[in-house]
Amino acid sequence: MIVQVFGLSNPLQPLERFLESALIWLHETVGFSWAWSIVALTIMVRVVLVPVTVKQIHSMQALQAHAPEMKALQQKWKHDKQRQNEELMKFYKENKINPAASCLPIVLQIPVFISLFYVLQGFTKDVLPLYGGSVDWLHLVDITVPVKYGWGPLLLVIYVASQLSSSYFMSSTMQGAQRILLMVLPVLFVPFILHFPAGLMLYWLTTNLWTTGQGLVTRRLMPKPEAPDKRSSRTPAKDAPPENGAVEKGKASPSTPAPRRPPVAGPPRRRKRPSGGRSTKK
Repeated sequence: MIVQVFGLSNPLQPLERFLESALIWLHETVGFSWAWSIVALTIMVRVVLVPVTVKQIHSMQALQAHAPEMKALQQKWKHDKQRQNEELMKFYKENKINPAASCLPIVLQIPVFISLFYVLQGFTKDVLPLYGGSVDWLHLVDITVPVKYGWGPLLLVIYVASQLSSSYFMSSTMQGAQRILLMVLPVLFVPFILHFPAGLMLYWLTTNLWTTGQGLVTRRLMPKPEAPDKRSSRTPAKDAPPENGAVEKGKASPSTPAPRRPPVAGPPRRRKRPSGGRSTKK
């Protein structure tokens, strides 16, 4: 609508044509139904995004490893938000952390999501008359009609459950309030997505299942990196011996026991005579 009002050409039109051609190829050449063509198209998109996803995983692990240090910085500058942001940006740069990398897979999928919405919106008029085929998924829902009809609400429930599971893995490095918000958003979006085509929900459901499986695999195959010890260049390690075996005055080396003092020589102690007694000489 905004594009029509301002008289601008649709910037997503090339992507819409590509997605439509991919669906037609999967249906005509590979032999999938239209619904399973959407599932196969989703997997193809996620495979293309694998390099970006790997960067996302490494970024999330780095954020999790350095979380205590970042929390300490936030507490230190909690009364000065500008200085807090400056210190955090400096910390990201020193430790080569890109917090935006965790959002890249979602951001890159938004144009695909919007383009597929428009493809499915004109599917009955532009594609089905030329190629035919069934638009049912598991004989339950029609991928071209809004998800609120028929068995669509069942698909919607599965979508919300899959969205919650994928959000759980994506929000593992977030703070409490942000994590709660990300977990609540799928439920808040339900009234809006009731009008989306069921095929679009099938795309997002497949994406969420991919994200959940990806999270389970990466947790097993990619261990979390340990946070490096932060020490000042002037401060030696606690267990390190002093340089050249030198020991500071008045301080003993932790690995060498303190020497015992020799007994001090002095006059012999005199014994006290018992009271009332006299000494007798023989």
